[in-house]
Amino acid sequence: MIGPYYLQLLILIGINTIMATSLNLILGYTGQLSIGHAAFMSLGAYGSALVTLHFGFPFLVSLLCGALFAAFFGIIIGLPTLRLKGDYLAIATLGLGEIVRIVFLNLELTGGAVGLRGIPKKTTLLWVVLAVLFTVFILSRIIRSRIGRAFIAIREDETAADSMGINSTYYKTLCFGVGAFFAGLGGGLFAHYMRYLNPNSFGFMRSIEHLCMVVLGGLGNMWGAFIGATILTVTPELLRTVADLRLLIYGAVLVLMMRVRPQGLLGQPLRNGIPLLGRFFQQARPKL
Repeated sequence: MIGPYYLQLLILIGINTIMATSLNLILGYTGQLSIGHAAFMSLGAYGSALVTLHFGFPFLVSLLCGALFAAFFGIIIGLPTLRLKGDYLAIATLGLGEIVRIVFLNLELTGGAVGLRGIPKKTTLLWVVLAVLFTVFILSRIIRSRIGRAFIAIREDETAADSMGINSTYYKTLCFGVGAFFAGLGGGLFAHYMRYLNPNSFGFMRSIEHLCMVVLGGLGNMWGAFIGATILTVTPELLRTVADLRLLIYGAVLVLMMRVRPQGLLGQPLRNGIPLLGRFFQQARPKL
């Protein structure tokens, strides 16, 4: 009963919700500024697509393989980079995201610059809804557990958390692995819906889109990630009638939103009036 256009829009909202909630765990709850989240999405997308094409695994198994593939690299990447803080961590994750994109761009297995074609279309609205519910349920359980309290303690004051016996390196790596797992799940759904993958689809701007969804909805709020993903997926479609001014209006809305409500639509009131992202860069200033 849903037309193809609206069906695609709903599926993309679901996939973006998975991406935003997984990034929200890393940024909103643990306070780690990662701007290379699209790299984990691409690892999950290519991993699940290659498993389907070359081994003929069932769809659910392919999704799981892609998510585990992304989680493995999330842990490997997280071990060295999560010793960094603030804008240094952001630069490191940005560089690693570009490395992943360039590797896929030059591999024959992934189709190189031509892209990977012939992926069977197995993603449906039902699969996306089930994946969103699974993601929100698991992440909510993690946040309400002892592990989630450790994540929040690291976000608020990492030095104080270490002094209380919390192994910040372990928990930050765990957070990165879990976030990468669900980003890979979203990538697998994306691959089996679009049926074609190109490394340039997972570049820097894709990571920035996911970051904007989290910040717009509200850092550290699951419902906020869903609302941010919905707004930033639907808004470009509503502005198609003014194609020449679409990006200008899109950017102006985001800037206005950050000025009026910098903590996001559903975010908590800011501590000392300083946004979380502002604190990252404030820590990097040289002290005179």
